[in-house]
Amino acid sequence: MQDAKQQPEPSQDSESLLRRLAGPSTTKAGLAKDQTDINKVIAEASKGSKFYDNEKRKDKDLTEKIARILKLRDEVTNGVDMGQVEAGVDQLIAKMEANRDLSQIIVHVDMDAFYANVELLDNPELVGKIFAVGHGVLTTASYEARKHGVRSGMPEYIAKKLCPELVVVSCNFSRYSEMSKQVMSIFRRYDPNMLAASVDEGYLNITPYCEEHTLTAPECVQQMRDTVQRETKLTVSAGIAPNRLLAKICSDNNKPNGQFQLEFDPQVIKSFMHELSIRKVPGVGRVNERLLESIGIKTCGDIYVYRGVLSLMDKQFGLHFLLQTHLGIASNVVQPGTREERKSIGAERTFTAIDSKDRIFKKLEEVAAELEADMDGGGWTGKTVTLKYKLDTYQDKVFTRAKSFDRWISTKKEDLFEIGKELLIPELPVKIRLIGLRVTKLKDLRVDTDNQPGSIKRFFESLEAGPSSPRKRRKLEDAGIGDHPSLSQDGFEEAMPGFLEDEEVIPSGHDATDSVSAPTSAVQSEEITGKRRPPTSLPASSFNKPRSSTPIVPDKPHSSSSTSDDRLRKPSSSKGKDKAQPKLCENPDETQSCPICTKPIRGDNRDLNEHVDFCLSRGAIREAQAMASVGSSPSRATKSSTRKKPPDK
Repeated sequence: MQDAKQQPEPSQDSESLLRRLAGPSTTKAGLAKDQTDINKVIAEASKGSKFYDNEKRKDKDLTEKIARILKLRDEVTNGVDMGQVEAGVDQLIAKMEANRDLSQIIVHVDMDAFYANVELLDNPELVGKIFAVGHGVLTTASYEARKHGVRSGMPEYIAKKLCPELVVVSCNFSRYSEMSKQVMSIFRRYDPNMLAASVDEGYLNITPYCEEHTLTAPECVQQMRDTVQRETKLTVSAGIAPNRLLAKICSDNNKPNGQFQLEFDPQVIKSFMHELSIRKVPGVGRVNERLLESIGIKTCGDIYVYRGVLSLMDKQFGLHFLLQTHLGIASNVVQPGTREERKSIGAERTFTAIDSKDRIFKKLEEVAAELEADMDGGGWTGKTVTLKYKLDTYQDKVFTRAKSFDRWISTKKEDLFEIGKELLIPELPVKIRLIGLRVTKLKDLRVDTDNQPGSIKRFFESLEAGPSSPRKRRKLEDAGIGDHPSLSQDGFEEAMPGFLEDEEVIPSGHDATDSVSAPTSAVQSEEITGKRRPPTSLPASSFNKPRSSTPIVPDKPHSSSSTSDDRLRKPSSSKGKDKAQPKLCENPDETQSCPICTKPIRGDNRDLNEHVDFCLSRGAIREAQAMASVGSSPSRATKSSTRKKPPDK
């Protein structure tokens, strides 16, 4: 453990900065294993850009954060009988192992370089060429291009530095959507309740199908993949395992156009996970990877080695999630989301930064048109419209402006555009690189949702009663409310707490066309990692009470751990309690409801906007609160639950 106590390297020419500049897609299938030279080219090509300066700043901030984490680790482990703590963790592991479920056959299907292969169907001239899809910023790279380090989320000019002969073709999203529907319809023949995770991947439970047709899991999956290739001319890779976590990891093991089954045996599963890089775990991105590496965890096997430290620092790293990962235990429930759980519908565009009012309005009009199509096609309306935009600063700031109505709004693009325009005009002049619209407080026009249990109305009911079921707790977690971890349908933790992953950002000074837009969550505060205009907000200490960080010890008491336990359970600083708070009206008839937390807000739309900014900023505020308290005592940190995933395999 001595190596893990070394302080992180402070140099801004460090390997950590090179890895950060390489972007979040460095684990894509088909890339070279050693990307050292590729990362140097990317760093050199990025120097001098706002993107480079911002990534350098974030790398420095993370380095300093790690130093505080290591200081806290030394404090909480000082004088503690680590053997006793580890024995307590071993008891928890034994309980987890006793509940391992190997009864279901879960498959993760993942289309191979989906956009690129769809382009090959329509443009045979691309066969054998090194090409990518996108313009300005790439959405997909062919496997030939990946050998040169080209990947999704990469600026085109950097891609051509890595591979001068690269051919770049424009996106055709309507075509990709058409092919996605065709592929998904094939998957649903094998599991009508499949869970589509994105436009080109999903989870299936093929247990009933295999039993009904007397097929083994590999035979069934091979048949399914052959059907996809025969009917669509596209290839798909698949992973077969007892749960969703393992299935997703396995689908990447034999790409492209392959399948891999993990034996349904506890020892085989644990051996498989033991040497697996922590970065290969779904939900562990480059930030959490570096944080875990700082305490010595590079593989899933290391989780067990450092289980005592993780127990003492549960709030910072999430002991239960990591133990589940080490054991290869996760949710095996596969079911699609229900309409009543839909919280919002949104669309957005990312582009080269613009400051022309006419061009900005043109982008807003395009967003309104797509939002109209999504709302009419899905049968939705709502009462609150939120405008979202990003400035040309590359510092992860997201600005939102909202307007609520006492009626269900029109879903016509002209009306949506006018509302968005009304919200945008007071902000001008601005230079922006992203704009979006979102409708919340939804009404399902297909059914009378107001009278159905579990309807959207229940989501907007008073939250004073507190969580009473796993399903309700999940809804509160989605809204950033409550101190419970992110849970799957069957109660498994699905994410590390405490640290938000960075968004992919487009380097400035280079062309970028519109990125694909998709329906967004009403409460994607995980997207928002920067501060906005100072909102009228509650003090950070009034958010969620810290989750208990008591280290797990055997059932009998042990006095030597009390000092660190008390240190861990100190309350967060109450500094800031005198700040102004949003005024809540006692008469609901004279208020507007916040679309995020549903609290009644008295005042005009300006007051509502300030409160919405506060709600959407809660993730950033919690993180700041958590890290500010590391020097003295840890507080409940934020979780990362919603992640954007580019459709690139």
